[in-house]
Amino acid sequence: MSDALTLTVFGEAQAVLSVSPQSWLTEGDTVTLSCEVRHSSTGWRFSWYRDGQELVSDSRREAGGSYTLSPAALNHTGVYECRATRGEPAFHTQTSNPLWITASSPPVSLTVGPNRTQHFTEASLSLSCEGQSDSTGWRVRRYTHSEKVSDCTSVWGSGTGSTCSISSLSTSHTGVYWCESESGGRSYPAIITAHNGTIILDSPVHPVSEGASLTLRSDFYKDGSFLQTQPAGEMIIPAASKIHEGFYQCKHPEKGESPTSWISVRSKNLMPFDSLCNTAG
Repeated sequence: MSDALTLTVFGEAQAVLSVSPQSWLTEGDTVTLSCEVRHSSTGWRFSWYRDGQELVSDSRREAGGSYTLSPAALNHTGVYECRATRGEPAFHTQTSNPLWITASSPPVSLTVGPNRTQHFTEASLSLSCEGQSDSTGWRVRRYTHSEKVSDCTSVWGSGTGSTCSISSLSTSHTGVYWCESESGGRSYPAIITAHNGTIILDSPVHPVSEGASLTLRSDFYKDGSFLQTQPAGEMIIPAASKIHEGFYQCKHPEKGESPTSWISVRSKNLMPFDSLCNTAG
């Protein structure tokens, strides 16, 4: 009898997208996107997408791939994703987490009410484009894996121009939302996750300023009604810094767990930026 061999079987392969040095850019900067298939060997071919449209397919067969934007320009703004393929017949990984790259400083911002990234299904949500200048000509748009890029319409919301409301959220509303002008300018985005569960993480929609206080809470839901915010499920960071960036999640021994959300911290030396990571419900 031979020696014993331990065999580990993972679920469906998942491509993971990351960015260096940061996802907020000024025109002329260089940024590199990296795509990795975790827990997997080499032999993958990588494809890159912006706003659901394929940009390029990399013929190299490796465990990881990269795509460089240099120099960054306004037309590079968008939601980026990657996917890996190998074998004959071809086997595809799941599409990666979405990542937002922007090369402009927008005059308008997206306001979300309630001001948090995670929401219970069947709850209502409002979105509006607001800024110091006139928001006329701006519209609310979103990106989801199923619909790609779409405007606020009667299909998933209601409203005209710079405002949009959703009367009853469903998991299909999970996606990336932003404001866009008639000339193609975009605001910084917001990740919205609609969760069909009993617990969500109450975390801010937009990046936290370095040095500012950050409070994260766990909210609970039962039989169609909001219950309470657990005092014990509260985390306070008195002065946020770059080391506090990362994935956060609520877990309860009886209620289950929330989706994960990425918390970004805005450096004092940089304009705001968002790194959009895994938000699956």
